[in-house]
Parts: sequence; structure tokens; C-alpha cells
Amino acid sequence: MPFIDTFDLRFKNYDKRPLPSSKAVMFCLMDVSGSMDQATKDMAKRFYVLLYLFLTRTYENVDVVYIRHHTQAKEVDEQEFFYSQETGGTIVSSALKLMDDVVRERYSDGNWNIYAAQASDGDNWADDSPQCRDLLTAKLLPAARYYAYIEITERQHQSLWREYEKVAATHDNFVCKHIQTQADIYPVFRELFKRSEKDAQQGA
Repeated sequence: MPFIDTFDLRFKNYDKRPLPSSKAVMFCLMDVSGSMDQATKDMAKRFYVLLYLFLTRTYENVDVVYIRHHTQAKEVDEQEFFYSQETGGTIVSSALKLMDDVVRERYSDGNWNIYAAQASDGDNWADDSPQCRDLLTAKLLPAARYYAYIEITERQHQSLWREYEKVAATHDNFVCKHIQTQADIYPVFRELFKRSEKDAQQGA
């Protein structure tokens, strides 16, 4: 993940504790529809960086899977993930379904610690948001060690956030947080990191 920059060097003092034969996969999910501008994606990128640094200091081997979506989801490389732009609406469940497919195809042998970070500005077809909740609770969270959702917006929350709050209330391995500016990113990660660090040490 070569996009790490000087912003992230403050995190380098976290003690690396390699765990023999331990493996993790980090799923990066992001909305790339017309409402997600480059500044918003850049804020999301910084959050992905911090989670990636945490994982590489905790696990010996880390895979990264990039899934971008608008009304359809696609697994892509890093460049396309961060810099492509689409027009049109948003169907978030398409990304969750694709993540489930990839987990079952490549990471279901019991040897992988599964992490996910999802970034969005909160836009989603209202009828799709309950389906996102169901996919998380029935398929993704039972397989995942930790799933973090960050909503990057200055607007009021919409249906996706409300459904995700329901998930967070009943699942300890799922957290949703609101980010408005770059200054929010590191404090939010620090809060999430305390929980995910404890979970990784207990489960790895």
C-alpha cells in the first residue's frame, strides 16, 4: 500500500508484535458515485492507511482487497479505487455482496483474520439500506473480526446511517463513526483502534 505519506508517520511508534503464521485480510469498500468528490475520498484514504498500518504491525501477512461501488460493485486495484469517478446513484449492498463472495472464495479456510473498512458520504437508495443491515448481520459480521464504517459528510445522516446504528448496537465487532474534516480522522481512528487492538490480541 504505497500511498502512505508523512501524515501517517506519527503512527510508526506503535510497537510491532508479529504473530507467527498469522494472516489478515483488509477489505476497503468505498462509494465512488458522483456525490463522492476527490477531497472526500482523500479523507477516506487516510483512514484506510491507519488501519493498514495497524494490521501490518499486528499480523505477519496482510492482504488488501479494494471494492468500489456506485450502483454496481467491482474489485479493482489501488489506483482505480482511489482515483476513478462514476456518475449516477448508489447501491451500497452491491459492495457488501461482493465482499461476501470474495470472502467465501478466497478467505473462508479459517486461517484469515478478516477486517473491513467502509467509507461513504451516506448516500444510498433508501430501500437498499435495510438490505445492507441484513447482509452485515447475517453474512459479513459472523466472519469478520472487525468492521468499521466511516461516514464523511457535513449533512444530516440518512437511512444508511440509521440502519448501521442498529447493527452497532447489537454487534461488538461493528462500529460506525462520523467524520466531517481531516482533523476528525486520527481521533476517530484512535478510538476504534483501542477496540480493534484488543480484539486482535485476543483472537490472533
